[in-house]
Amino acid sequence: MSKSDHPESDGVPTDFDLDTGKRLKRGAGIAALVLGTALLAMTVFRLRGAHALAQSTAETAGAAPLVDTVVAKTPLTGQGLVLPGQTAAWFDTTIYARVNGYVAKWLVDIGDQVKKNQVLALIETPELDAELGAAKAQLEASRSQVVARRAEAEFGRTTNERWRDSPKGVVSEQEKASKKADFESAEARLYAAQAQVALDQARVNQYVALTEFKQVRAPFDGIITERTIDVGNLVTAGSSSSTTPLYRVSLTEPLRVFIDVPQSAAAELMRSSTPAEVRTGAGGGAVFQGTITRSSGAINVQARTMRVEIDLPNKLHSLVPGMYVTVAFQLPPKGLVEVPAATLVFRSKGAQVARVDPNGTVDFVDAVIARDDGSMVELASGARPGDRLVLNISSQIAEGQHVALNNSVGDGAAQAGID
Repeated sequence: MSKSDHPESDGVPTDFDLDTGKRLKRGAGIAALVLGTALLAMTVFRLRGAHALAQSTAETAGAAPLVDTVVAKTPLTGQGLVLPGQTAAWFDTTIYARVNGYVAKWLVDIGDQVKKNQVLALIETPELDAELGAAKAQLEASRSQVVARRAEAEFGRTTNERWRDSPKGVVSEQEKASKKADFESAEARLYAAQAQVALDQARVNQYVALTEFKQVRAPFDGIITERTIDVGNLVTAGSSSSTTPLYRVSLTEPLRVFIDVPQSAAAELMRSSTPAEVRTGAGGGAVFQGTITRSSGAINVQARTMRVEIDLPNKLHSLVPGMYVTVAFQLPPKGLVEVPAATLVFRSKGAQVARVDPNGTVDFVDAVIARDDGSMVELASGARPGDRLVLNISSQIAEGQHVALNNSVGDGAAQAGID
């Protein structure tokens, strides 16, 4: 385009420039109008959202809180009670040495089954052997003394008889009394010598009896659970804290199961022949059926529990002493009200339950727990059959507050008693 085609080139606006300016001004105005409309729409939208949120918040704050409830019932069967227990051997003893010496040989090891009076180990006792030899020699010497004293006593007797029977006037009375005294003295020495023989014989018998303990024997049929000796070990007689045991022997058939029953169930489980199910582990553990055999009949004042025992046959040795087991009992029904433990609220006054009346008003009632197995409890007071109780009630819900019942709980909860 040539310079002559633009008359404005000399500085004077043309019609083309004026039209372009008008169009630009009109476009800017339209853009400003659109932007203002958008801002106005956004402001209105935000105000409506805030108003709706405030209205929803107000409605929510004013609505009654939703709660899950359960209906209190009287159980048709007694409450189950599962307690921990521990197995123990029927007999369990630690064997100590009865004589001083050295271990010459041990004949059984841990895990070996032994019979009563079976020899378990041999002990060398040089000191005891020497003392026995000395005691036997002393006994022989004492017996020789008896022979000599008996001869003296016999001589004194005959002499006394001759002087006693002599005609009057042949010997003096003093000599007769002297011979009699000599006889009685000889007889007393004989008695002393015989007593010494008895004493020496008793000492020999004592050492002979101790030599029997050179052979360590089993006190009963059982299994060796510990061996703490080896050849050459020095052992000392006794069972004090400074002496080392030789063996530990246990009789594991039958087996005992010890259970500490809480005070709340002590009255029901004091009776013998109460059935029980003993399980060795959770899930797939072995199960054994038994009955209570005996109970202590007294409450331990430190733990507030009562010891009961179950005797279990163990011919296959499936159980060993010291095992942790769980023992399940079925307690007889007592006509109490059973509720889930989640209905309980523990406050400064003690245990309470939150009861909902037909109008939906919450009422907190003091409760007394009669039985508790963890998930379910039986109440002696605080609820009646048919009462609707709140589960896991919030601390924000107060006495007399109106609540709404949550009816959205599934069938599984309903089967557990939850509405």
